[in-house]
Amino acid sequence: MLPVLLDLKFIKIYTMGVFVVLAFFWSSFLLWKLIRLSSFKEEDMFDAFFNSLLGGLLFGRLIYVFLHFSEFGFNILKIVLVNGYPGFSLYGMYAGIIISLLLWTYVKKIKFTEIIDYFVPPAFLALAIGKLGSFFSGLEVGTKTKFILSVKYANMDGMRNITPLYESILFFILTLIAYRLLFEIRKERLKKGFTLYFLLWGQGLIYFLFDNIKQYHLYFINYSFNKMISIILLLTFSFYFVYYFRGLILGRVKDFKNLTIQYVKRSFKSIHSKAKKKDRRGAKKNNSSN
Repeated sequence: MLPVLLDLKFIKIYTMGVFVVLAFFWSSFLLWKLIRLSSFKEEDMFDAFFNSLLGGLLFGRLIYVFLHFSEFGFNILKIVLVNGYPGFSLYGMYAGIIISLLLWTYVKKIKFTEIIDYFVPPAFLALAIGKLGSFFSGLEVGTKTKFILSVKYANMDGMRNITPLYESILFFILTLIAYRLLFEIRKERLKKGFTLYFLLWGQGLIYFLFDNIKQYHLYFINYSFNKMISIILLLTFSFYFVYYFRGLILGRVKDFKNLTIQYVKRSFKSIHSKAKKKDRRGAKKNNSSN
């Protein structure tokens, strides 16, 4: 792939760096567009955005260092120098962002559920663009495959799965869904804060689906850290959605049951009427022969 997008001798422009800037710009733009639909002040929401982003980066870095403690130890320089020793835990960033946003809303005396729905579509969009950058820069590598949709990475043997591209496409789809869900919440058809649950469920689903075809993993006690968290999130929020939509689900099941019963009754009546007609025809033939 293309780790360095442009080499100007005196400065190198890295592909992933360009996509990080694009992710930040477009997610900020989408957040601004969504905030304009609400009664919140733009400066307050962007204050929350930057505070939560800083908390997410800090927490994501600390979790990554913890999971690679044998490499970092207590070396402060290695921990701080992200360019020389790169790495963040995405789930750690989620935790940091949510905790920072909770603290910010507590200080500002604003309900967390009042604002979180406006942050979810931009978060999905940032993830989608970031994963696209991971694909083009070769930062994330898939496992070996003979599938037609595969690429060759530098310094890696064999053809590889285009895992980050798959993830990027799904994150773009989830961005659109989260955007629609926000308007459903504004119409009071869904409860406030619903998109946060959708974000965690969607993240868990995507990582659960594609973790097995990634070359590199974050390990915790000899297990894939991302896969463990993904399974927990996926199961937890799947059960929550079933409970939340239980009325709708039971209604659909009841409608299906009624349709099935009606179909069986109609089929039975049809078969019964056909059988009667045959009996009548048979009786007429017997009478005519006599």
